[in-house]
Amino acid sequence: MTGGLVRGVLGDLEPDALGVCDAHDHLFLSSPQLPGQELDSAHRAAAELAAFRAAGGDSVLQWTPHGMRRHAAELAGLARDSGVRIVAATGLHQAAHYTQELLDGLRAAGLAGLFVRELTEGIGTTGVRAGLIKVAGGFHGLDAHARWTMAAAAEAHHATGATITVHLELGTGALDVLDLLCGELGVPPQRVVLGHLNRAPDLVSHRQAAEAGAYLAFDGPSRAHHATDWRMPDAVRALADAGFGERILLGGDTTTAGARSVSGGPGMPYLLRRVRPRLELAVGTDLVDTILTRNPGRAFAVEWPA
Repeated sequence: MTGGLVRGVLGDLEPDALGVCDAHDHLFLSSPQLPGQELDSAHRAAAELAAFRAAGGDSVLQWTPHGMRRHAAELAGLARDSGVRIVAATGLHQAAHYTQELLDGLRAAGLAGLFVRELTEGIGTTGVRAGLIKVAGGFHGLDAHARWTMAAAAEAHHATGATITVHLELGTGALDVLDLLCGELGVPPQRVVLGHLNRAPDLVSHRQAAEAGAYLAFDGPSRAHHATDWRMPDAVRALADAGFGERILLGGDTTTAGARSVSGGPGMPYLLRRVRPRLELAVGTDLVDTILTRNPGRAFAVEWPA
């Protein structure tokens, strides 16, 4: 297991303490791009965590970044009450998720400094520290907003060691992201997690990203319009056969109220209830256990500054 610690909302954790981990999900999230589907209920978040716990889950990494109503003040209580370890995020999503006024304010105040404060001091006055930096690319490319946020994320990484997670729009642009973050900005590839690769089942680009040293997250299962469930086992098997099983992460990425299991959707338990046994058929129980219980610690445990 890697050195370092995973920064949870109740304090820093040994990597092995994560147990069975949903490496990308959301307890709270709100965006003008998803009107009427806000994840804004602490009661329902608690119910979803209880369902995940009952399915065998031990930890959840919430990738909700700054400005999308993370409800950081609720996270510590949810972790204590549920027994599920929670990791919070700093960072910034695509520009479409924010008002221009908020973005202008962040430019004036300094984005990297915000990320560092939320990682080392806490989110607002909550005392809850973020444990990762989440940013986002565009569809087959990187616009000026993505380059700005990734430059700030890289600066915050160099100050703290924190892992950078990346929303890839429909799974595209992975190599462009690595060229920027790792090539131009000097972030070690093992400190980058590329999200949504299941949405673009290009086995060649997956292997190239893994060869570069990044972690590959297959997240958001059971989205029929994303060609996810029936192609993900082949993609995972191809990476495993090429020797990259230790670079794979799995997550649920629940982004709307209707997608929660307590609202009738797949939700967090689906990852363990359906995705896990399906992948076990493709690559075996041992590797799936490694993906769920060991790889997240490798990806997110870092040597935090004193």
